[in-house]
Amino acid sequence: MNLSRPLLLASNSPRRKELLTSLGLPFEVRIKEVKEDFPASLKREQIAEFLASHKADAYQQELQNDVLITADTIVCLGDKVLNKPANYEEAYKMLRSLSGTFHDVITGVCISTNEMKSVFHDTTKVFFKELSDAEIDYYITNYKPLDKAGAYGIQEWIGMIGIERIEGSYFNVVGLPVQKLYTQLIELGIVIH
Repeated sequence: MNLSRPLLLASNSPRRKELLTSLGLPFEVRIKEVKEDFPASLKREQIAEFLASHKADAYQQELQNDVLITADTIVCLGDKVLNKPANYEEAYKMLRSLSGTFHDVITGVCISTNEMKSVFHDTTKVFFKELSDAEIDYYITNYKPLDKAGAYGIQEWIGMIGIERIEGSYFNVVGLPVQKLYTQLIELGIVIH
């Protein structure tokens, strides 16, 4: 597979880097601190897309012949957005609220160049079994999921023992809907077979 232009990934996430590497596409990582604030009027999918697009805006002046990929993953319990927990207590409350029910993981993705921007999202429904206090404590203590929306990583211990099933893309929950991204890159003429 060839690229029509150089690919940049604006993400500090090792999971996103790993997923993009697994796609077999060469890319360079660019990282900037971007505030992840969003207007209170936005709802679920709009939040994920807004944040992905907002991250892309921070790089707009630097783009030359590059294609930039930015993404943001949020966890939603009903209409409530569970961001990254600030501490153990917040992580515990989040996992307790996710226990024994289902939630949605929504990843917004923005593909941009200096002449266009394509924004989309993917949603995956995740079903957790009833988690015990000991399981939640063990996970938070040993895996320190404070850098993860919803206080968990599906690819970690809690995903292995706690997730009964999902509806949608597994990779979307990890942090990047690679199938949708790949399809978009082909449609935009960036990936060439």
